[in-house]
Amino acid sequence: MKRLSVSLERCTGCQRCEIGCMAEHSAAGDYYGAQMAAAQGLAPAPIARILVESAGDGRAMPNVCRHCTEALCVSACMSGAMQKDPETGIVTNMGHEQPCVGCWMCVMACPYGVITPSFDVAEIGANPFAQAIKCDFCPLRDTPACVEACPNQAIEVLDD
Repeated sequence: MKRLSVSLERCTGCQRCEIGCMAEHSAAGDYYGAQMAAAQGLAPAPIARILVESAGDGRAMPNVCRHCTEALCVSACMSGAMQKDPETGIVTNMGHEQPCVGCWMCVMACPYGVITPSFDVAEIGANPFAQAIKCDFCPLRDTPACVEACPNQAIEVLDD
């Protein structure tokens, strides 16, 4: 089972993980292109699926989906869109037969606060509903964008 591990001692709060994530999930494919397209009204502003927050003692803390063993977001999902892959352990609501209907039950159930509501048409594609956005472990990449973007190796992939 794959999961992301964060080393708080190594994180400097540079937010490059956020930028890498936004770039990976934008139509432009790069952060600045995505920001320019958003400023010109050509595309929605990119959404980070990882957030660098304050740990309360002045340290930075990257907050990302833990892809929990017993994921509360999966059990709370009324449409069945949020699922845990039995082989990889990755929890996502994208690419399944059941679409996300934007009920936000997963947002309320997540104990880490890492699921974000999205109303951007470009983000939700053909689905007529808003969707919950969360870490999808960058399925088109070998290594998630946040891991590659971190200059201090504060985020790493663990395979349990």
